[in-house]
Amino acid sequence: MNEHKPIVGGGPKKVLYTLAMVSRIGIGKAAKALTARNTCKACAYGMGGQMGGMTNELGEFPSVCNKSVQAQSTDIQPAIPYQIFEHHPISDLMELSGREMEHLGRLGNPIYKSRNSQRFHEVTWDFALDLAATRLRATDPRRSFFYSSGRSSNEAGFIFQLLARAYGTNNVNNCSYYCHQATSEGLATTIGKGTATVELADLKGADLIFVIGANPSSNHPRFIHMLKNCRDRGGEVIVINPAREPGLVKFAVPKSPGSMLAGGTEIASLFVQPRIGSDIALLKGIAKAVIEMAAEDAVFLSAHTNGFDDFSADVGNLGWDDIEAACGVPRQEIEEIARRYAASRNAVFAWGMGMTHHLHGTANVEAIANLALLRGMIGRPFAGLLPLRGHSNVQGIGTIGVKPVLARDVLTRMERAFGVTFPAERGLDTMGCIHAAHDGAIDAAVIMGGNLYGATPDTAYAEAALARIGFKLFLTTTLNQGHVHGLGEGEVLILPVTARDEEWEPTTQESMFNFVRLSDGGIRRLGNVRPESTILCDLATMMLPTSPVPFAAFKHHAKIREAIASIVPGMEQLADIDVARREFHIANRLLHEPHFGMPDGKARFVVTPLPAQPTAPLQLATVRSEGQFNTIIYEERDSYRYGAGRDSLFLNREDMASFGVSEDQRVWVRSETGRMEARVVPFDLPRGSALAYYPEANVLVGTAIDERSRTPAFKSVGITIEPIAH
Repeated sequence: MNEHKPIVGGGPKKVLYTLAMVSRIGIGKAAKALTARNTCKACAYGMGGQMGGMTNELGEFPSVCNKSVQAQSTDIQPAIPYQIFEHHPISDLMELSGREMEHLGRLGNPIYKSRNSQRFHEVTWDFALDLAATRLRATDPRRSFFYSSGRSSNEAGFIFQLLARAYGTNNVNNCSYYCHQATSEGLATTIGKGTATVELADLKGADLIFVIGANPSSNHPRFIHMLKNCRDRGGEVIVINPAREPGLVKFAVPKSPGSMLAGGTEIASLFVQPRIGSDIALLKGIAKAVIEMAAEDAVFLSAHTNGFDDFSADVGNLGWDDIEAACGVPRQEIEEIARRYAASRNAVFAWGMGMTHHLHGTANVEAIANLALLRGMIGRPFAGLLPLRGHSNVQGIGTIGVKPVLARDVLTRMERAFGVTFPAERGLDTMGCIHAAHDGAIDAAVIMGGNLYGATPDTAYAEAALARIGFKLFLTTTLNQGHVHGLGEGEVLILPVTARDEEWEPTTQESMFNFVRLSDGGIRRLGNVRPESTILCDLATMMLPTSPVPFAAFKHHAKIREAIASIVPGMEQLADIDVARREFHIANRLLHEPHFGMPDGKARFVVTPLPAQPTAPLQLATVRSEGQFNTIIYEERDSYRYGAGRDSLFLNREDMASFGVSEDQRVWVRSETGRMEARVVPFDLPRGSALAYYPEANVLVGTAIDERSRTPAFKSVGITIEPIAH
């Protein structure tokens, strides 16, 4: 490994990697999967649907990336041989890595672990559904929870939360409580809406794009095309990130022959590296500099905002010495950011979980919104806010109600539509459900997709919590470590579901741009897998035979969409999407006019205090690798970080010297929560900052949360290190 050898994101290696994956899948199968009219299964940036599998909502072709191919690769696998379960106890499966679990194959039949058993065995659908209904009927609903990933469709998600509430619990949550819930909370207090204010087309007219606390070169590769487009038009891309990620410095965009021939395109016109967790100080510093140069939009502020005077006074009272000390970025560099921002006509602010994964994550998002409002960059075309969300339908899952608290108008409409009264108490968020399970207060859990075990901080705590749940029902396409760890002595039932392009009827998904796509489904690969919606409806009719909710009818997705359209504001066009084939932006989400979701229509500045300075010698952020999607590990080594392995700890060289460790040395990494063994890798980071891979480093992450968003601090963990004696 050579730290100084330049790494270029994308490029021929990614093209060859994609070709190799396609070859392994089979060219015919891959072509069918990638070109069918289904939404991409990877990130929420979105592509596919009715314009074609490799086309985005602007009609751009080919709109595809290696993440799309990776996601398809796990679905186009044969079924796991029954001998795996017949000849191997669960302890053997627990020895497999995340990558090895994913590559066992597709789950082709229901599998069951009885109480106190150490093995899975295959069972029939009749046995499985009867068992699930019996166990859930025997459970007090208040001692259960329902959790969904962002992989599922709007249709399945709506049934999922409806079943939970009809059953008698509001303990309904999704993976956003571990990722972007701070975004929803922080935008609600500032602009009165919780999602992106821009559409994909707006990026084509932006002359400045901020990328804050995100690494789209690995996690949202197609966004890099838009960043390149901005640079090609003479615009600026300002990256604010503690780690100088090579793919954000230079990226060879595969769909651009010029970029490929040139050996890559410069992405960041300015790369700023604050210390981990110090973003509020930096953002307030930028705002202070903008105000000092009188570059705020006074007309916009007067007509369309409240609270500016308090905000201005707060940043005015903050000294430059305090700002520099907090974030580690010199005043001159902060003022240069402000000058470039002041010169822009249309700025888009994009951010990722580097902003939300803190105990002050909601305040981080408020600070971004403050900075955008300062120059009137919200409420018009080509400018606004863009949270870079993860899974392909995580935003849609929230839109249709998979969350512990529904808006009052939505709940009222749903109760009237079905003639029922749902539970009134506030449901538990995701971390709240884990705490309840750890306290022995959860008897049953229904987990649809995802890897709740792997996604939860404090791995030992998560394993103990899940093990105390007497009955766990999983719905999944493939097995992951969450299906074999944390099982305890209780019963476990795992049901095989169709992938998105295998659905028996069309489904819909929502992108981070609030764009709803229609997926045709219809591909048949395995003979004994069923759609989540079908499973949930059958389960509901067995659990709640007298319920007025027409679960049997909802096996037909058009009926579900009609219900969603009549209940969820902005989703009215969903009612006939399967007939009209007309995909759409959810009403009243995009902000091309300065009318905000507050009672008076004005946005609001929020004063964000500086967080307390950390006391630990190092602050650790957990990160994903290039060959990874959420908790799914496709490749064990990270080609964008010098081939680093999953056990790497990335450090500044000066920090390495101060701790007396050298490159490739094995060290113990300790936090207040736990410890892990790691291999030291030098990386371009500010002093006092460190990186390690998620989910392996979750052993170090505590269960403390941002009280406003209920999100754990995966990206600000106090650690120390010590060499391992040989």
